[in-house]
Amino acid sequence: METANLSTYTVYSSCLLLLVVVAVSWKALNWVWFRPKKLEKLLKEQGFRGNPYKLLHGDIKEMSTLHKEAQSKNLNLSDDIVPRVIPQYLGAVKKYGKKTYLWLGPKPAMVIMDPEQVKEITQKVYVFQKPHGNPLRRMLTPGIVRYEGDKWTQHRKLLNPAFHIEKLKLMLPGFHKSASEVVNKWEKVVSPKGSAEVDVWPNLQALTSDAISRTAFGSNYEEGRRIFELQREQAEHMVEAGGSVYIYIPGLRCLPTKRHRRMKQITKEVNDSIREMIDTRKKAMRAGEARTDDLLGLMLQSNSQEIEKHGNKDYGMTTEEIIDECKLFYLAGQETTSALLVWTMIYLSRYPDWQARAREEVLQHFGANDPEFDGLNQLKIVNTILHEVLRLCPPITATARRIVEETKLGNLTIPVGVLLVLPIMLMHHDPDIWGEDVKEFKPERFAEGVSHATKGRLAFWPFGWGPRICIGQNFAMLEAKLAMSMILQRFSFELSPSYAHSPRVAVTLRPQHGAHLILRKI
Repeated sequence: METANLSTYTVYSSCLLLLVVVAVSWKALNWVWFRPKKLEKLLKEQGFRGNPYKLLHGDIKEMSTLHKEAQSKNLNLSDDIVPRVIPQYLGAVKKYGKKTYLWLGPKPAMVIMDPEQVKEITQKVYVFQKPHGNPLRRMLTPGIVRYEGDKWTQHRKLLNPAFHIEKLKLMLPGFHKSASEVVNKWEKVVSPKGSAEVDVWPNLQALTSDAISRTAFGSNYEEGRRIFELQREQAEHMVEAGGSVYIYIPGLRCLPTKRHRRMKQITKEVNDSIREMIDTRKKAMRAGEARTDDLLGLMLQSNSQEIEKHGNKDYGMTTEEIIDECKLFYLAGQETTSALLVWTMIYLSRYPDWQARAREEVLQHFGANDPEFDGLNQLKIVNTILHEVLRLCPPITATARRIVEETKLGNLTIPVGVLLVLPIMLMHHDPDIWGEDVKEFKPERFAEGVSHATKGRLAFWPFGWGPRICIGQNFAMLEAKLAMSMILQRFSFELSPSYAHSPRVAVTLRPQHGAHLILRKI
């Protein structure tokens, strides 16, 4: 009898095991083949075209090869930078037209370039959400950029007060001190000879890093240097990992490889450093000795008031969430502005007539005096130059959205499982939108404002658009105007013969081999 029961149990166990194997196998096959093929069919039925789906890796290998080939060569100054920066999107559009898609592993990514569709996507933030991303990317860019729904609304509300214009005015002395240190350093190099070759890129990174340390945390760059170094290393790890199909495979992207272990170590070290700053500031607040004129102080004050208002900590941010927002400040606060500054100096080196016009405007407003807030807002020529640089070299070249249920977008039906890629740079370089002179540096496009330049269409959005537009946009533009004004007051500059034109995406669009310029003291 016992033998019969054991035999029955064995049969049941074997059947159960077989069912589990079949279920897991079916789920795996559905993920790597049947579902991608179904989505491919649905996209083709709506007029989208792309490469045939390749098992598991999709277009990843081809995209990685394109990037390596593109970045192995420097460009001539007159060359189009788009093929070097985003060859995967440009190649797909050239091959299949604007209604195209790419395969990010087993997931198709629809390329959306229609301004009206982009406008709808960026405005309906509860429908078109940020991709979950992978755990590695969340180590680098956490915080509000990753949140959705009510959590995003709550954090945006708590962070907004820190970026009001009146608060930004208080940060101008911090911007000025950071810029002064850099231009004073350049003057010491230039003065003995009257001119000198300088790689301005690391100096501009130092300027914006120092500025975010002063204005966000009340410290200086030396105190925050280690955090910046670690985040730059983290960005390089993220770029290198991005060329591998494994980041699109759940589970494998979290394997304890040497790179993954290092990225986790960096995350811990950065978190510990920022936690110490927060704890110190909270103690000072309790003692009535804390400053509230920097971003950290304003954020902690806003958070405290929200908690007191509702009498419930659930209405505020936890310490870990504040750490994440601080990490985002550190990264975005200096990456975007340093990229804008370096490309502005490069373009003004190439176009000395615009450099002269910008300098004349700055000197008319400020002479040799320190730039002040009201005057910075009246710099029309400088403003058009910055806008044209942002058009040609947007810091973020593309963004993406996902949906949680089948969704209509104009006359399209977007099935669940499809990513929407919004290629900012391609739209900024689209001759159908900007005209045949789209590749030319023409700041006069923006002489009558962005709306006039784009004919009222959503075709220029270097800081994003809609409710999720970059919260630090005004912060970045104010800092850029002040820094460029101080540079123009003291120097003229031109490209050095050793300058290598090499735009490359590493978090933001930056010069791969630096920015070697000849500086001359005025």
